[in-house]
Amino acid sequence: MSVLRDLSVRSATTNPATATVAAAIVIFRLFPLAVFAWACMATAANAAEGLASQSAPATRPNILWLTSEDHGPNLGCYGDPVARTPNVDALAARGMRYDRVWSTAPVCAPARTALISGIYPASLGALHMRSMVAMPENARMYPQYLQDAGYYCVNNSKTDYNLREPGKVWNQSSNRAHWRNRRADQPFFAIFNSTKSHESQIRTRPHKAVTDPNAVRVPSYHPDTRETRQDWAQYYDQVAAADADAGQRLRELEDAGLADQTIIFYFADHGSGMPRHKRWPGNSGLRVPLVVYFPPAWRHLAPSDYAVGGSSRRLVGFVDFAPTVLSLAGIKPPASMQGRAFAGPFATDPPEFLFGQRGRMDERLDLVRSATDGRFVYLRNFHPELSHAQRVAYQFETPTTRVWHELFQQGKTTPAQSLFWSAPKPVEELYDLQTDPDEVVNVAGRPEHQATVARFRAALRRHLLATRDLGFLPESEQFARAGALSPADYARGDAAYPLERILAVAEFASALSADPEKSLVEARKLLESFGDGDSAVRYWAALGVRIRGRESVTAAAERFRAALDDPSPAVRIEAAQALAEHGESVDRMAALERLAGLAVARDHGVLVAMAALSAIEALGVKAEPLRARLATLEAKGPSPDSRYNSYVPRLLRNLGNSAVEE
Repeated sequence: MSVLRDLSVRSATTNPATATVAAAIVIFRLFPLAVFAWACMATAANAAEGLASQSAPATRPNILWLTSEDHGPNLGCYGDPVARTPNVDALAARGMRYDRVWSTAPVCAPARTALISGIYPASLGALHMRSMVAMPENARMYPQYLQDAGYYCVNNSKTDYNLREPGKVWNQSSNRAHWRNRRADQPFFAIFNSTKSHESQIRTRPHKAVTDPNAVRVPSYHPDTRETRQDWAQYYDQVAAADADAGQRLRELEDAGLADQTIIFYFADHGSGMPRHKRWPGNSGLRVPLVVYFPPAWRHLAPSDYAVGGSSRRLVGFVDFAPTVLSLAGIKPPASMQGRAFAGPFATDPPEFLFGQRGRMDERLDLVRSATDGRFVYLRNFHPELSHAQRVAYQFETPTTRVWHELFQQGKTTPAQSLFWSAPKPVEELYDLQTDPDEVVNVAGRPEHQATVARFRAALRRHLLATRDLGFLPESEQFARAGALSPADYARGDAAYPLERILAVAEFASALSADPEKSLVEARKLLESFGDGDSAVRYWAALGVRIRGRESVTAAAERFRAALDDPSPAVRIEAAQALAEHGESVDRMAALERLAGLAVARDHGVLVAMAALSAIEALGVKAEPLRARLATLEAKGPSPDSRYNSYVPRLLRNLGNSAVEE
């Protein structure tokens, strides 16, 4: 246009007619150029608009989580020679892998609870598998903070938290959720979850095999059978399928021109779906892969040890993910989050330990707490009378589980293979991952490791108290005590939840001795707590005496008879189980009658019925007088949430009630 203006000025100084003709000629000659220029500008404008619809503002990065289910670090980038994971391997080559990451809980729902909240599930009362509780007052899930900062937050598509959502958590959460659906000027946070490697998929038959079963490594705790090798080979095939899902999402990002504007995480929700991985709170159940990529434009947000193609030995737990994402978005993590950001402006020093948690697994009660410093793994078993395995119905659908259990019952398993099924189990376990990566040599009792055991024991105790671990309340008590409050809000004060006193009794009660005389002395000491004003103290005291056997229960028979009328159903169940197992004939019949009454979900609720039915099942043939009544018992009753409703039917079916339905 400046050329046209200059020519017009010069022409105006000459003959007007000539000027008119000259101007016309110029316009005619330059018209194609003008049209071309206009087209270029329009194209550029459209391209800019299209790019804006796919890209984030420069002030905040996009963040993409690619997640998968039920697999450990069985990836090529972690050195696994059997794995076929080219997409995640390529991401690791451009980014960095973390070598010491724990998922906090070895099963999906509590693991996802830790991710979404940044709080230990046991602190929320949300550890038990597929439970459901309210968030603490004023606490929020991390996507809500991101939305406040302008992020478009999508989840495709699994939630499965043990927490009720406190308001609108996601802009979109479904199998159609996608970052493409955001406004033109919005940064995004997106999760795409693959279910291809889930436990259910490693046992689905028929299966088109790719991995050679003879090529897999069978860990020393698994029997080397045809079924075990097939399950492991199929597991590798399914991990490869999850890798392909991740590759699809990475290509979408590349095709949209967003790869250089997006921080990418790849991780799994807990260890492999194989038995003694999923549900077990040791390293094999909790360790997961984590690969993080920071594009050059956002490299300043990367952790200080970030190295392209490198690895980090920083300890990272799932409670750390929420504060890290907030930090990457420039948001200071709230004090309510218990994790530590490992990247972004609010990154903190690494922790000395990671902590793991196991509570009820479906219909099976348990309480295990674990810790690692990266080399050693420490487990504290508060129910040593129960095996690590127990008979979780869903776990027994895997062929490896069934054949392994059959071999154990036949006495055909090695000592390493027997540990999973044996009861009682050790009160404390310590494994040295440097010399024993399979975690089958418990060195907790060795003199040279006593200082290490003491260090872990003290660290775990500090952690339990600092995080107000609610696992030391029976599950029914947790709800009965909290009332209208969330469990975490209820547990804030020592007056309502005297955790230090409860924990001291739980530690003493569960510290079984192999010496019968010492056990009897311990039982008499526990009798002092039968009169405590807190029902959780009485519960642990009763449990501690019961698991010490006949002589201890006989010595406490009078106290157990009185406890059959305790205000707390949990205490009544413990007393009844003790007398039904070890009491005199009259006491046994009264105890069985008490258990049968408490097993009626309609009258006492689903959680009390679960505990009573578990006690009846543990009695075996001693509960035979109840068989006819149990065969007609209804499963329905008051429940905190429908997520609990499948467990009573499972227990009743185990006890011979074939008519009951979930």
